[in-house]
Amino acid sequence: MKIRSLFISPSHLLGAATLSMTFAAPGVLAQTSEVVELDSVEVVGRYLYTNQVNALETPTPIIDVPQSLSIVTADQITLQGFTSIGDIINYTPGVNTSQGEGHRDAIVFRGVRSTADFFIDGVRDDVQYYRPLYNLEQVEILRGPNALLFGRGGTGGILNRVTKKGVIGENFTGYQASIDSFGEFGVQIDHNFAVDETMAFRINAFVESLENHRDFYDGDRIGINPTAKFQLSDDSTLDLSYEYIDHERFIDRGIPTGTNGRPVETFEDIVFGDPELNKTELEAHLLRAALQQDFSNTLKGNFSLFYGDYDKLYQNLYASSYSQATTPDSVTLDGYVDTTQRENLILSGNLIGEFITDDISHTVIIGAEIIDTSSDQDRYNTFWNTTSDDNEIFTIARPLNLQGGAGVNSSGETTSNSFTADLNDDTRVSIDVFSAYIQDEIELSDQWDVIIGARFDSFDIEVFNVPANETRNRKDEEVSPRLGLLFKPEENISIYASYSESFLPRSGEQFANINGNNNQLDPNTFSNLEAGLKWDFDQGLSLTASIFEIEQSSPQVADNDSSTLDVIDSEITGFELQLNGQLTEQWYVSAGYSNLDGEQVNRSGPTGLRPRELPENTFSVWNNFRATEQFGFGLGLTYQDESFINNGNSAILPSYTRIDAAAYYDVSEDLRVQLNVENLTDKLYFPNSHSTHQATVGAPLNARISVIGRF
Repeated sequence: MKIRSLFISPSHLLGAATLSMTFAAPGVLAQTSEVVELDSVEVVGRYLYTNQVNALETPTPIIDVPQSLSIVTADQITLQGFTSIGDIINYTPGVNTSQGEGHRDAIVFRGVRSTADFFIDGVRDDVQYYRPLYNLEQVEILRGPNALLFGRGGTGGILNRVTKKGVIGENFTGYQASIDSFGEFGVQIDHNFAVDETMAFRINAFVESLENHRDFYDGDRIGINPTAKFQLSDDSTLDLSYEYIDHERFIDRGIPTGTNGRPVETFEDIVFGDPELNKTELEAHLLRAALQQDFSNTLKGNFSLFYGDYDKLYQNLYASSYSQATTPDSVTLDGYVDTTQRENLILSGNLIGEFITDDISHTVIIGAEIIDTSSDQDRYNTFWNTTSDDNEIFTIARPLNLQGGAGVNSSGETTSNSFTADLNDDTRVSIDVFSAYIQDEIELSDQWDVIIGARFDSFDIEVFNVPANETRNRKDEEVSPRLGLLFKPEENISIYASYSESFLPRSGEQFANINGNNNQLDPNTFSNLEAGLKWDFDQGLSLTASIFEIEQSSPQVADNDSSTLDVIDSEITGFELQLNGQLTEQWYVSAGYSNLDGEQVNRSGPTGLRPRELPENTFSVWNNFRATEQFGFGLGLTYQDESFINNGNSAILPSYTRIDAAAYYDVSEDLRVQLNVENLTDKLYFPNSHSTHQATVGAPLNARISVIGRF
């Protein structure tokens, strides 16, 4: 395949720069208007022009990005049978999944858990939900603090979804239908219609009926995303998008741990929840507009508007306490119902200019962002009439003697729960954010590049606590610098070092409250030091290696003097390796390894305790083999070292190895039949957790068959 444009998309730059760019495997049906056969890959031109909003904004040589990041394309998502963000994370080094209480995407970026560092086309998408993959060109995963382009948060990394846009001058329809051995099925459609040489409409839609290996689990998801592209002139392009999402699914919080601190394997088939009450619902309306303007050959502009309206509910019961030693046949359940209504209005823009001073080339980006967020959220705890509090004890059985909030407790008494009697919190949040940033990419010579920049953020939050009839305010103003240095001994090799900072206000990533001392405390700050090597081999194979240190500084009110602060520093260190590309014309490989280390620190100093959800070693590899022109197969493996479920290091998530496979047959150049098999060896494993007695039970051997085509 030859990319004939002088420029390639920012996402392709990111992928090539970090060895996770995954072109379609041989024979895979492409998501564009033609079938792509990967006999060889040739990129014509070495510079990027920003023709879509995503994680990287400037025209930069492919190999000259001083940061660790990964890309998974739509073709790779299809080939490996990914259906969730979590599936992608399993094959990405430096990151792992957290349970997210069974109702949201949650990623641990280099030891830092996040449920809000998600972006769509480079714009913040911070509500807690499961994000679909049906309308994506690719997923970009950046590690390390990323405040310069993304602002607050991004403390360990960010995940950006790049959506499909209209294609002018082409008409095509792609489709995919699949069903798996649990009974889950889904249908996707991708239709592009070119009106003329200046206008195109595209619609992506999907519907899924959810099933898995756990009792009571079910759900439905639908999404529809019509888009329009207008070529306003030779120098101006406008993309418009509306997306509607409606999700409902059962919430499963997993199983308890026993006396050895590990999940109790004999409970693998038991759901510790209520078949009727454990559920999450989301309805969202997302509007996006992006204008790209060429003012001259050396000055470009990108301007965007985003409006998101989210309405979410999640309610659940879960195992909160269990003692295998003293009461092995009973478990304590707790729970809550939580609602969120959030509106985000985000305006952003940047100018990208190129100029030369004294034989030194500069690429400067200047940008600004305004965010207006309103977020209403409340939570009611469970309230049992037998205990008059939020906890009740039940006999362990399959199923528990509980349904619709009523049942029989372990003492044989009839008990019932109310989700209206015990108000935990009710807040009305208003947030105003203004940001401005500047960055200069300086080409000192053919071998040396310097990247320097900084971002200013003003974060103003007001929280009205309804039960207390109290309003609290906090305004933080922070400057986040970024510095990078690259040395290129050869055109296909770069050695880099970088430093960056980020911050997170004390209101947290979901702005729950600033009560107590929280509105007196400065934000947590994060700094990242990273060095790495990138090497693009002639035969289309790339290697990257990076070593890094993330340091967190957290101001806390001093124990002995409330008028002073203690600043607690802790750090996580590690290194990553990635290999990506064609080993031979028939054999494509993508592999990643990460090693992470860290120690919890409190006021007294190092504790000797390891941070939770920080596996020391993770490894993944995916191989794709073309056997004939029509038939191919894939084989993958993911390994995750054991990690601690809690900060006390008393509960352990065991290590595991999972093997996955795929096979595909191209009936014609426009029709493929594909089989994906997960957990080929039927391994019992526990991929993630939320707290001590909530360990997720991984899916056993299961298969998904898909029909993928276009016309």
